[in-house]
Amino acid sequence: MSVSTEPSPTARFHHDLRAAVARRFREINGDHPMTPADDRYVDFEYASLEELAAGHGLDPDAVRADMLSYRLPLPSYLRSDGTEMFHRDLFGLADQLGLDNLRSWFVRQFADPVTGREEWQAYLSGQYVCLHSVTPWTIQRKGELVGAIQDAVADPQPRSTAWLDQLHDWVDQLDVLAPAYTGYDVLRFGGPTGRQTNIDAIRAKFPRRR
Repeated sequence: MSVSTEPSPTARFHHDLRAAVARRFREINGDHPMTPADDRYVDFEYASLEELAAGHGLDPDAVRADMLSYRLPLPSYLRSDGTEMFHRDLFGLADQLGLDNLRSWFVRQFADPVTGREEWQAYLSGQYVCLHSVTPWTIQRKGELVGAIQDAVADPQPRSTAWLDQLHDWVDQLDVLAPAYTGYDVLRFGGPTGRQTNIDAIRAKFPRRR
């Protein structure tokens, strides 16, 4: 009796979904190498789809299908071995609201519907790696803090203790929201990360008074 070496329909479906997710990820982020240091960073900061799906009793392929249907975010990173890596609270909002309600609720959290729709698309892209946890509130708070920091440094007053204290308070708040990033992010975003620009560079240029 001969044994078929052809993959089963289920295996082909699994492969096709993973390949489709990876293809869309690279369409958005470009095709850049992940180094061992990048892999170590995402292993610490993020979780694999299989791990997250198992913790919620979900089929990873069903989750991939929701990503491809624009109902859940794409991976934040693909490890060098192709493992899809996500924020650990990937299912947090969907668990609270139900996946069918997530998009409309998300958009409504922004005063401007156009902004809400734009932020929904940004959320789906998986590129919100500038936040430990991605919600409408953290997105808006990050925007407020970055705006305040940039406004302050546009009219610098480094001899003012009050100005320095306020600037560093905003930077410290942003520091709490923002993870460290990794070298891969400089490649895919084509320049310095938000942490380098709005935290590290600000602290270096306007040090606290001793």
